[in-house]
Amino acid sequence: MRFDAAVLRAYEDPFTVEEVVLHTGPAEDEVLVRIAGSGMCRTDLAVRRSAGRSPLPAVLGHEGAGVVVETGGPATGLSPGDHVVLSFDSCGRCRSCLGASPAYCDTFAALNLFGGRPGNADRFTDAAGGALAPRWFGQSSFAAYALVPARNAVRVDPSLPLELLGPLGCGFLTGAGAVLNSFGAGPGDTVVVLGAGAVGLAAVMAAAAAGAVTVAVDRHPERLALAEEFGAAPVHGDSPGLPDRVRRLTDGGARYALDTTGSVRLINDALRGLRPMGRLGLVARLHTALALEPGTLDRGRSISHICEGDAVPALMVPRLTGLWRAGRFPFDRLIRTYPLAEVNEAERDCEAGRVVKPVLVP
Repeated sequence: MRFDAAVLRAYEDPFTVEEVVLHTGPAEDEVLVRIAGSGMCRTDLAVRRSAGRSPLPAVLGHEGAGVVVETGGPATGLSPGDHVVLSFDSCGRCRSCLGASPAYCDTFAALNLFGGRPGNADRFTDAAGGALAPRWFGQSSFAAYALVPARNAVRVDPSLPLELLGPLGCGFLTGAGAVLNSFGAGPGDTVVVLGAGAVGLAAVMAAAAAGAVTVAVDRHPERLALAEEFGAAPVHGDSPGLPDRVRRLTDGGARYALDTTGSVRLINDALRGLRPMGRLGLVARLHTALALEPGTLDRGRSISHICEGDAVPALMVPRLTGLWRAGRFPFDRLIRTYPLAEVNEAERDCEAGRVVKPVLVP
């Protein structure tokens, strides 16, 4: 099977849209999906800074959504014609997976970042037969089609705008899941979100939907304006006395804080803005040592990393589409679509902050 895909051949090079070849159909636990849209996530772009650890050439993309065109059999639980959102891969057998925490799968890195499932290497090549890296996050969805494990395909209502749903499988799932799952925020709780990108704004929307008092911190006025529309009190990230301002807006300190920036300064500010026994969750990858200032963890405050919003995608994706239908999670307002052929323009706009969430449409 031949189709177009965006291939990244070298860490410094632009994507090239070219013909690729899928040499086999789905195995008994897989489905072939015609992609309707695939979100571009910071994790895709971070491959360029991965110090050679992520194999290239590769087809990236891990926020796909589309229509099932073929299945490996009845064990997949899916049928041709089903609309699905694709999420991260997991083994389904380790202690974390069996404990409903697939984002902490023992083989998460191997399955999603550094090689995929055994036997994938020879199934996917470029038009000349040259090797492409095994599936990125079980998807490689910057393409017209994706062959995916049925485990990470979530069936959705066909009346939903399918081409926009892909980011619910990672970026939006991460932000909303951190608030709703990891924190369990509810009415009367106080949440501060640092960084009003795709993950942060999803967290803001989820916090508002949960009835929490929310503060959003960012440097971009247009993103702070969006956060305010979604129900958060906006605070510029360079404001003097940021922790004091957060404490004033949250009646003495936030119960929860979510950092999406990886900024050591903002992480320390967030800790100082927490109430006693408050919790800070980190979702961004840290690129420097995290030096905590004296007193930031006093009085029962805690800090932890949150992966994929502690979500079970098969439960979380329907929850988020339900909130969207109710007008309480307007994620579509964050999206700008681009034809797959404009993948490099989408990347430039994303890196420059001109768009919150690019979605590539084959």
